[in-house]
Amino acid sequence: MTDTEQAAAAREDTAAPAGPGVRGIREGLLWAGGLALLALSVAVAVTIGPARISVADVWSAVASHLGAGDSRLSPIRDGIIWNLRMPRTLLAAVCGAGLAVCGTVMQSLLRNPLADPFVLGVSSGASTGAVVVVVLGVGGGAVSLSAGAFIGALCSFALVMLLSHTLGGSTDRVVLSGVAAMQLFSALTSFVVMTAADAEQTRGVLFWLLGSLGGVGWGDVWICSAVLAVTLLICLGHARTLDAFAFGQDAAAALGVHVGRTRIVLLCTTALLTAALVSSAGAIGFVGLVLPHAARALTGSGHRRLLPVTALAGAVFLVWVDTLARTVLDPQEVPVGVVTALIGVPAFVLVLHRTRRSP
Repeated sequence: MTDTEQAAAAREDTAAPAGPGVRGIREGLLWAGGLALLALSVAVAVTIGPARISVADVWSAVASHLGAGDSRLSPIRDGIIWNLRMPRTLLAAVCGAGLAVCGTVMQSLLRNPLADPFVLGVSSGASTGAVVVVVLGVGGGAVSLSAGAFIGALCSFALVMLLSHTLGGSTDRVVLSGVAAMQLFSALTSFVVMTAADAEQTRGVLFWLLGSLGGVGWGDVWICSAVLAVTLLICLGHARTLDAFAFGQDAAAALGVHVGRTRIVLLCTTALLTAALVSSAGAIGFVGLVLPHAARALTGSGHRRLLPVTALAGAVFLVWVDTLARTVLDPQEVPVGVVTALIGVPAFVLVLHRTRRSP
């Protein structure tokens, strides 16, 4: 165990005497505060836009559609809230939470602070699948853009797993295989767009590749939410295992962790969630890279606390980023991935600076 790892273990040990009761109260307050902030963020974000809508209007529309009362809104205003803004805002929350959770798991599993949900080439594969459907018309209209993106993401992940297994299956081989797959599918995407797409298709594909939550519906919300819930449960079930991985594979194996099986389960789980999110919203970068570091500053490195807090932080973050993206240049919309990069790069530099200064 290195000096850095021993120091981390010592910090964890010194935090233990606070007592289970105090820790439980802190966790409960953190959970309650995070959920309240998320609910308030969603309610306020839905009100922002060309049509004047209040928070009371949002609660009225939601209560009406959930059967808890009658809406006093006109059909047009009700449709703006329930059919346009609400699914988009909720999907932003789901995507933010999912990408942040995947980034947390990837960084711990691969012991790489620069790992993010797209390190396995899932984003590039999804982009290729989407372009093949939209530009080449593969599927004859029976396969949607989201379905094509999901299939492409799975193909890319399968290639990464095959390459990494062939090369020995270590964490560095997984990362290198992901980089190779990313470059391959990015090249395929560029080739198809340059040789077969017209100007309108190129513009639409580029906007989707940079991340877009426009035009999503309730179906996207339910599917992504279900995959997120399953992924979060699986990752929480492996929280202690992820804590053990922080000290290296050998240390994890010495603690009784089945390293190979655990890595495959968690990599497959996070890859499926990333594929589902990318197929609905495109490639949204920096959420899974920056948010886990910010959450660790609040909770420490214990994954039982870290994973839920990271999910809530990612959800709130992307709700407001999407709100900014669709309103800052109204009526023109900015791709969400552009805004996350503009915010994420300075934030990540700040995180690296604080990490360098910490003992």
